[in-house]
Amino acid sequence: MSDDLASLVTAIARRARAASLLLATAPTAAKDAALAKLADLIDGAQAALLAANARDLASPEAADQPAAARERLTLTPAKLAHLAQSVRAVIALPDPIGTELEAWTRPNGLRIRKLRVPIGVIGIIYESRPNVTVDCAILCLKSGNACILRGGRESFHTNTALAALIAQALTAAQLPADAVQLIPTTDRAALTTLLRLDTLIHCIIPRGGESLIRYVTQNSTIPVIKHYTGVCFVYVDRDADAGLAEKILLNAKVQRPGVCNAAEQLLVHAAVADTLLPRLAAALLANNVRLRCDPASAAILARAQLAHTAATPADFTTEFLDLILAVRVVDSLDAAIALINRDGSAHTDAIVTRDPAAAARFQAEVDSAVVLWNASTRFNDGFEFGFGAEIGISTDRLHARGPMGLRELCTYKYVVDGTGQVRG
Repeated sequence: MSDDLASLVTAIARRARAASLLLATAPTAAKDAALAKLADLIDGAQAALLAANARDLASPEAADQPAAARERLTLTPAKLAHLAQSVRAVIALPDPIGTELEAWTRPNGLRIRKLRVPIGVIGIIYESRPNVTVDCAILCLKSGNACILRGGRESFHTNTALAALIAQALTAAQLPADAVQLIPTTDRAALTTLLRLDTLIHCIIPRGGESLIRYVTQNSTIPVIKHYTGVCFVYVDRDADAGLAEKILLNAKVQRPGVCNAAEQLLVHAAVADTLLPRLAAALLANNVRLRCDPASAAILARAQLAHTAATPADFTTEFLDLILAVRVVDSLDAAIALINRDGSAHTDAIVTRDPAAAARFQAEVDSAVVLWNASTRFNDGFEFGFGAEIGISTDRLHARGPMGLRELCTYKYVVDGTGQVRG
């Protein structure tokens, strides 16, 4: 069986590589036609997609999921409408392929151009989120990349139904259907094979829990773009507007607590903690957020008779993905920056302040992929950045960082024009 799976996955990768060479030079009009067809198919197949999703939700694997993961797994008519909207948003984006990044002429007359080109074949490994099937497919398609999708067991039927629509859209636009393929099994042996096909696949992007990402990173011979966790901070500065701080913090923590750009850590400047922290805590508690506090914040909330528990050291580096928030009081902006750089995950961090100098220092010195001033951490998102969708959020330093859209799915090559020059 293992040999059969290895042969199956290798054949899929070979077809993807062949498709990538065709897609790399496909006209923008054909790629956009496939996307338009896919958006229409999603709109027209809501009943079938919801039925496939219901089948997944009824499975034992889905039943074992925590509440946050189950929420990500669940499709609704509103989510499907948003998915179709994402596809149409990508149509409206400029095609990155062929963009001239730089050009110059050498003294010997050689004309050198640096052009944006597709990466080639991208493998995406993900859990729970069927929207990833579409998000990754449409971004890879528009950027001229073939992709191989390997979803989790808990979303297998939904992913299969969406992949069928994608294949139908590609065929309708006369593009190779092999440009987007779903691994038709959730057997771990298939993933092991996939991660070692470095002559056929050029990049792996895992999306899921830390254990999945570490497995992929440790077992792949292909370059991996990753983020392990989203330990995101909101720092309320001494010059913060109280109402703005409350609004931003509630959105960052409560709107969707089970996603990687939700706030997990709150820092409050000591100069305003006595007056501002009880207000923030009361608002959070009213939204069922449980607070895990350091001694300074615990003392303030105890005096205000507000519920809290003592934090453990591990709480200050944890991605809860739940209605739980770790709280600390800090003595200065310097201390806040140092704690974030030490305890955060270089994902998304925000400062709330009316002081532009403090904001500028925070944004310059916090070493994270996205750093916000007076805005919710929830805005670290490809759709919110205007990318149409995202293939993931990278906390790596090389190649891509932050939400990955079309340009982040490209590399470049040099095209050199001569008139007979030879090197002496």
